[in-house]
Amino acid sequence: MPLKIIAIYAVSENGVIGKDNDLPWDLKTDMRHFMRSTKGKTVVMGRKSFESIDCKPLPNRRNIIITRQKDYQALGAEVVHSLEEAIEIAKEDGEVWITGGAGVYEESIRKGFVNLIYETLVHAEVDGDVIFNFPNREEWKIVEVDAHQADEKNEFAFTIRTLEKK
Repeated sequence: MPLKIIAIYAVSENGVIGKDNDLPWDLKTDMRHFMRSTKGKTVVMGRKSFESIDCKPLPNRRNIIITRQKDYQALGAEVVHSLEEAIEIAKEDGEVWITGGAGVYEESIRKGFVNLIYETLVHAEVDGDVIFNFPNREEWKIVEVDAHQADEKNEFAFTIRTLEKK
């Protein structure tokens, strides 16, 4: 069975995915979607993303952290020094979820590792300090759309889109 590598992220209409080491919105429905999708799976994230969740591994998941820091330690998580190394040690799991940050998303898509994307498009332009530049967007097609309105649980309207390679 080929390895399934899935990227999952939320991005505003102006490309922002983070601000001050946090999410720049409050979307409880999308957070539930993220938690439900990744539960019991292997997640791969960069060091800054791991530190943005207070260096606590996501529960009920195998957490793999990518960093260039050779002596970095992450209690309850595995530390590697490249995206390729993360994928190599996770391939027996059958499924790997790329969970951030911008550089890890961009590299994993640009290098052709990702074969499925769950993209939450936040229908707002927000201020932020982390921008995600989707590489090779023309190689992807939207195959499923799930729209949500803003309400008491969700600060902005958003659409969860499933993208597959063309």
